[in-house]
Amino acid sequence: MSFFKTLKDEVNLAFERDPAARSRLQVLFLYPGVKALLSYRLAHKLYEYSFYFLADWVSKRARRKTGIEIHPAAKIGTGLFIDHGMGVVIGETAIIGDNCTIYQGVTLGGTGKDKGKRHPTIGNNVTIGSGAKVLGPFTVGDNSKIAANAVVLNEIPPNSTCVGVPAHIVKRDNVKIAPAKIDLDQIHIPDPVSMELCKLRVELDNLKSTLKNDNPEE
Repeated sequence: MSFFKTLKDEVNLAFERDPAARSRLQVLFLYPGVKALLSYRLAHKLYEYSFYFLADWVSKRARRKTGIEIHPAAKIGTGLFIDHGMGVVIGETAIIGDNCTIYQGVTLGGTGKDKGKRHPTIGNNVTIGSGAKVLGPFTVGDNSKIAANAVVLNEIPPNSTCVGVPAHIVKRDNVKIAPAKIDLDQIHIPDPVSMELCKLRVELDNLKSTLKNDNPEE
């Protein structure tokens, strides 16, 4: 795909998806998500040809200009829309499918525990809300939605909606999933004050015994 065809597609996509966009000229010159993606496309091509330093330079320059960091080695399909974009981070081994939407503050990162494939694989038609963190080498299925500020640490099946920290699924295939019941025994849970008093009593008895052994005449 030629550079001008890519540029046209990215601009048209942002214009169609953002109701605040007033013109394609505005999108081209003022939208950081479009600039970041165009820079990524160039950096990724350089990375594929083993021009690693140049690829990293293009990537870091785009980060300074847009606030969006996309590793040149990440694999991104067509139709990605990064709305607002500030604080978005997409890791080295992340994979993003087609027609996805990512809002500001999103991280597609790793946990620091994995080697090789460390970052998530995002399916097609996935929406990730602002501030969400998707961490680890698992898959988020097609047509799924991740709520704002959710922290996703495990695989998400297709057609799911997940929320929370850590994230849990609340809807799948348009059917709501009842939250798991929490069995909290309010009667038999240990009393922390009583436990501390017992510990103090034991320590006092031990101290008395030590003093008695040191002074047997008393």
